[in-house]
Amino acid sequence: MQIIDHSLQPTEEWRPGVLTKMQVSAVTDAAALCIFEQWVAPGAGTPSHTHPVEEVLTVLEGQAELWLGDERETVSTGQSVIVPAGSWHGFRNTGSATLHMQAILAAPIFEASYEGQPGVMNRWATKTA
Repeated sequence: MQIIDHSLQPTEEWRPGVLTKMQVSAVTDAAALCIFEQWVAPGAGTPSHTHPVEEVLTVLEGQAELWLGDERETVSTGQSVIVPAGSWHGFRNTGSATLHMQAILAAPIFEASYEGQPGVMNRWATKTA
């Protein structure tokens, strides 16, 4: 049995105003999941992007405007959105306090394509020495 102590895992600034802590991924020997938390400053968020796998976004605390294709909704504490594989989506913190989100991807590696950017971003694919 593998126990992962999340208190020992580092956070990193993914983009201005967005801190990310990877909890489970290929780095922790996961075979089918990527789970991470984000703390998002008011007004900050993530640009439109897509993943080759399904994703579940859950608001742990705060409020976000989330878009999925052309549809936009306000999502609040205790609500989740299922993002189908290949769907363009993103979010931003529309509240006045830090937004705390959890994301679960149906793959052990974070892989995303961002609107207007060439190539695919991969994160947490392998352990570092």
